[in-house]
Amino acid sequence: MVSALRKIAMWSIAASMGALMTTQSALADVELGSLQLLSEDNDTSPIPRGFAVGGVALGTSARYEASGSQGYVIPGFVYFGDDLLYVGDRGRYYFHRNENFAAFAYGRVRFGNLDPDDEREFEGMDKRHSQLEAGLGANIITPYALLTARASTDITGTSNGQEMLLWADFPWLHDRWLVMPGMGVVWRSSKMANYYFGGVSDDEATFERPSYSTGATVSPMVSLITMYRISKNWIGTASLAYEHYDSDIADSPLIDTKGETTFLIGAGYTW
Repeated sequence: MVSALRKIAMWSIAASMGALMTTQSALADVELGSLQLLSEDNDTSPIPRGFAVGGVALGTSARYEASGSQGYVIPGFVYFGDDLLYVGDRGRYYFHRNENFAAFAYGRVRFGNLDPDDEREFEGMDKRHSQLEAGLGANIITPYALLTARASTDITGTSNGQEMLLWADFPWLHDRWLVMPGMGVVWRSSKMANYYFGGVSDDEATFERPSYSTGATVSPMVSLITMYRISKNWIGTASLAYEHYDSDIADSPLIDTKGETTFLIGAGYTW
């Protein structure tokens, strides 16, 4: 009875808090998809199958010069199924998988990241709204690395942009530990980059904020993901990611940084 009540309580927390995690997790563009291929249904796996309910503390450097670095404590849940993955603002469904190759459908919500009501420096600019993206991807599975390629496009007519990712993860699994460094590059179309990464249209331009187009961009990224199975029901994680901006993003009049760093630490309860 106590166990059943505990599960009901955890589900209630997930239902009421999940939307908050989804909204804020867009700040962390950490590639987590390979975790799906490493999940196992046992009591010691650092990536257990099923739901995990908990929260993370997240810090990220400012993308825009007018905004400061940000920190959040975010409750929510993730799900690792046999073929379905849900992590914060994105998910994927594997429609084909064997020992060496996997193919998946991909979707995410990219949340708006510029609001002229938030900062005086953004006055006169158009608000950057959220968009829904969908696409396809594939994994090549080797003994030493998980290779990922995926492409997605805006399907809501917000930015009308596209994104492509090439990524390599190098997982080390030992007992209750996962340590997984990763690296790759992300290509963004000019419409995507201008909308979310520093473009200034002619209508938004002022004397202090000249018109600016990023064009299409290519940015390298690196990450380090660690997970630990504390007990049968608890897991912990700490992750660090860095994107080194394409020079056409870094040179935007809205942006005064060479890249974006994200760090998170968290814990989850699974059953």
